[in-house]
Amino acid sequence: MRILENSNFQFTASRRKGYVISGILILASVVSLFLHGLEVGIDFRGGREFVIDSTQQLDVTAVRSTLTDALGAEPEVKSYGEDMLLVRAVGDEDVTVVQNTIVSAIERDFPGSEPTIEGTYAVSPRFADDLKRGAIYSILGSLLVIFVYILLRFEWRFGVGAVAALFHDVTITLGIFSIFHGFVPFSLQIDQTIIAAFLTIVGYSLNDTVVVFDRIREYTGIFKSESYEHIVNKSINNTLSRTLVTSGTTLFVVAVLFIFGGEVLRGFAFALIIGILIGTYSSVFVASPIVLELRKRASAGR
Repeated sequence: MRILENSNFQFTASRRKGYVISGILILASVVSLFLHGLEVGIDFRGGREFVIDSTQQLDVTAVRSTLTDALGAEPEVKSYGEDMLLVRAVGDEDVTVVQNTIVSAIERDFPGSEPTIEGTYAVSPRFADDLKRGAIYSILGSLLVIFVYILLRFEWRFGVGAVAALFHDVTITLGIFSIFHGFVPFSLQIDQTIIAAFLTIVGYSLNDTVVVFDRIREYTGIFKSESYEHIVNKSINNTLSRTLVTSGTTLFVVAVLFIFGGEVLRGFAFALIIGILIGTYSSVFVASPIVLELRKRASAGR
């Protein structure tokens, strides 16, 4: 299926508007990350996990609301097995006090449930620091590998454009998590699941960017008499149908996951929705224009 066939939008001519929009989004993201930071989960702060059994099936969302009031902070609550729950609470309070608080709150709001603690596991701050460091290394390492891959397949200008676009996507998505934390009715905690979402965003954005880059390289060899700016614009327009169809179908699936996937997957799906939108935008208005700007500077310096 092709839409917008033979389109001729002037993307490269409007690239400075894209720079302004991206600059505003990145600035807002950096300011929010600096002032408000991110809500990190037990994976990166340390805390305790409690496996809770009960005589009746408890609603995860209702239990989360109950324990948020009781503990003073929103815990992570997931289904565990058939009738059990896994509660992950951040903090270094005495384990017995936290257990009693959890059991008392559930008994109060869910009469007859008879909750019992079946197991308690600690996530030490040192482990959390190691995990945080590993997450940072995984993101930075993926950017380095991507740059080398693009460098070998195309040239260094394309590598700079791809890495800049990925940095753009991850920074803005993190910024949106920071800005909207506390204003949306679902958790935006940064945990291992969200890190997986960011790595998915990196892969998705790269795939979209490489398609455009490949068309630029192809057209450079075909339309040798045309200006490089015209070739870049023609390449973006030629791949626009594929970009919109791919992004649209992926967004539909992720939106279904966001709506019907349950509270646990809502933050993950939200990250993917933002990442897909920003990644599609950056392929057109960040990655390709940066390649064009670098090529123009190289030509002007000759």
